[in-house]
Amino acid sequence: MAGAAELDRARADLAAAFRWVARLGMNEAVANHFSLAVDDRGRRFLINPGQVHFELIRASDLLLLDADDDAVMQRPDAPDPTAWALHGTIHRRLPHARCAMHVHSVNATALGCLADPVLPPIDQNAAMFWNRVAVDVDYGGLAFEAEAERVCALLADPAKKVLVMGNHGVMVVGDGVADTLNRLIYFERACEVYLRALSTGRPLRILPDAVAEKTAREAEAYPGGGAPLLASIHRILIREGSDYRD
Repeated sequence: MAGAAELDRARADLAAAFRWVARLGMNEAVANHFSLAVDDRGRRFLINPGQVHFELIRASDLLLLDADDDAVMQRPDAPDPTAWALHGTIHRRLPHARCAMHVHSVNATALGCLADPVLPPIDQNAAMFWNRVAVDVDYGGLAFEAEAERVCALLADPAKKVLVMGNHGVMVVGDGVADTLNRLIYFERACEVYLRALSTGRPLRILPDAVAEKTAREAEAYPGGGAPLLASIHRILIREGSDYRD
């Protein structure tokens, strides 16, 4: 289990991510959830409380749950049942998924509504995800236990850190808040560019497979990863006097 200082930092990082995603308009009403493992096994995790808008979430609001505690839904501050089912299953089954961010962002969700929900490498951002996205085309309703187990099975390959949840939304996982948030933002932008290109009705110029793979590997090895983005988000929120760290 993380020490007190590490846990405080984890809470602040996750709260900052909620505030930033709300600013980008990628959340939906008071739904959607982010979670972050805070122990070595990945079973203890932070998650946002149910029915609270991302723009209001503070570090102290985040729930600390145990993925193996079946009594969690009897707590007075129990999370949303779909949040517990989906994120609890992820942290129980997928130790490599330290952080999980699920949203119904417009562009990623629109991609998942296409008959062919595969993102082709039409630009640099899209190429970063070449062969690194899992696709679910068997939506079966709200993400309660059975649906959550099926969805998590699609993320079992550690190389697949994005799941396009067909007719639903997107799930992005990663090593931590910075890594996962960065991936979520880039994937949403890649989907936006693809959809705009489709809207022209003109033929797409798709990158060769070898170039797409090379680009994806270069992006994975790029210095800094998502850390500079998260650091900048903290600086902006602090400068604005945000209460996200409270």
